[in-house]
Amino acid sequence: MNAYRKGDTFLLNFDLPGVKPESIDLTIERNVLTVHAEREAPEPDHVVELIADECPTGVFTRQVFLGETLDTDNIQANYSSGILSLRIPVHEAAKPRKVSVSSAETPEHITS
Repeated sequence: MNAYRKGDTFLLNFDLPGVKPESIDLTIERNVLTVHAEREAPEPDHVVELIADECPTGVFTRQVFLGETLDTDNIQANYSSGILSLRIPVHEAAKPRKVSVSSAETPEHITS
């Protein structure tokens, strides 16, 4: 998994080569993102001698704890070329904003 921020969006990429898109399950509960996927073992047409086995098969689960400032209601997910990409925007309320400053010279000053 790679995670990075680009402007007001957090991006997560999960390497899932050989995983069928329909086996990917994404859930969010209390700001915990769970990625659940399955890679099936290939069924050989005939008996083969296994030389190397570096692509694990079976069920995979990964959990990522997301910050409170992220808008988990608007996650976008895309699976292409064996990579699951998630885009998670920052909540509008959590984005930096300008605060105006008044002074005694302006009519909007605060008095007690």
